[in-house]
Amino acid sequence: MGLAEAPGLDIQVELVWSPQAGDVRQRLLTVAAGASIEQALRACPDFADQLPRLGVLKIGVWGRLQPLCTPLRERDRIEVYRPLTVDPKESRRLRFRKGSARVASRHRPLGGKIGL
Repeated sequence: MGLAEAPGLDIQVELVWSPQAGDVRQRLLTVAAGASIEQALRACPDFADQLPRLGVLKIGVWGRLQPLCTPLRERDRIEVYRPLTVDPKESRRLRFRKGSARVASRHRPLGGKIGL
């Protein structure tokens, strides 16, 4: 346990969530050392409208899913993930149909590289 995580001291964490598409919110929070993800979420007044759904939301720290009881460390980034509204494969198919023109590859052609 480092000095910044000693009992009785506060740590700073970041909370990032998107209540709806196109709306990303970010807050810096100061919580007690050893606080859990759930305690940090409950301490953020801007996140209060999401608390009733806390049991069904997927939550992670630095891109990895974590349970609500996970203790936080200094400078952790708590991320709250929204469920997908559209299947990514279906979305890609729809975009392709709309454009109907084939998208050129952004990679250089291999001619000359493989000794042909």
